[in-house]
Amino acid sequence: MIGRLIFEDGTICEGTSFGFENSVAGEIAFSTGMVGYTESFTDPSYKGQILTLSYPIVGSYGVPLRLGGWESEKIQISGLIVSQYINTPSHFQSIMNLGEWLKQEKIPALEIPDTRFIVKKIRDEGATLAKVELGETIEFVNPNKQNLVEMVSIKEIKTYKPARLGGVQRQNKTVILIDCGVKENIIRELLNRNIRVIRVPWNYDFIEEEMQCDGVVISNGPGDPKMASKTIEIVKKALAKKIPILGICLGNQILALASGGDTYKLSFGHRGQNQPCSLVGSKKCYITTQNHGFAIKKIPPGFNSWFINCNDGTNEGIIHKTLPFMSVQFHPEAAPGPVDTTWIFDKFLNSL
Repeated sequence: MIGRLIFEDGTICEGTSFGFENSVAGEIAFSTGMVGYTESFTDPSYKGQILTLSYPIVGSYGVPLRLGGWESEKIQISGLIVSQYINTPSHFQSIMNLGEWLKQEKIPALEIPDTRFIVKKIRDEGATLAKVELGETIEFVNPNKQNLVEMVSIKEIKTYKPARLGGVQRQNKTVILIDCGVKENIIRELLNRNIRVIRVPWNYDFIEEEMQCDGVVISNGPGDPKMASKTIEIVKKALAKKIPILGICLGNQILALASGGDTYKLSFGHRGQNQPCSLVGSKKCYITTQNHGFAIKKIPPGFNSWFINCNDGTNEGIIHKTLPFMSVQFHPEAAPGPVDTTWIFDKFLNSL
């Protein structure tokens, strides 16, 4: 079936459907990663996005079992655009091809050979609304006007206990994880460091409920951080109590807003596993995994810039001058991507 990718300005690109045949609307974005589509598609930070992959060959290693590389329980992207889809995967972990998975999860996908045109259009003109039409004609939808965090956050409190007791002895430490759309590898990284994790909904006031913890992690998530106003208010209370805090991706922006800083929408966002970030005050550069469309505009009082994006100079993290508050715009847990910055977890946990 032939489908159409339609931009808000009227630009139309035709392609061949290989996913679920249903029309969908959202914001179109692109990722520069070469691999890791399973993890990327299940990343809740992609909620509301029609994702274009810049790497031309997609699907060659199929889809693994859920435990083999998913970052949530389902595909989170709204739609998919690729240049060349491979329906004959070859990998020992593969249980189905990508098209079968997309159909099961009811996600439309188009094979459009000239994805280079799409990526350049987004890069040059900025992020825009788009829709994939497969038969049915639909209206454009702006996902950033919705509270996407509420859609992807857990609904009930869930507790995780570390499975092993070796390594650094932190068995008695408990971290509250504010779930704004958390990737599961964040939980795994904490558990691997012998931390007990209490995962709470985005709007659960654990301070008011007098829940005891040694630290707080604000997770990644989709959309405009200012939509998560309840999370911001809860983080303000945690800051007042001087509880150690680590923010990741959206959590970086929420920490800034709760501390008196400001955020803004990037022209086309950072998405992929090859974003270079420099550690402020050093000659070190890390290759990072990223997925966000907003960033910090104003560093809050009492904080220093911690990391800077080497491509466009935007902020990639903040750290308090004296108190144990820190956050990064990239994903130290990777999944997919390089593990250059997993030390961020250790730095935070050493402050508990």
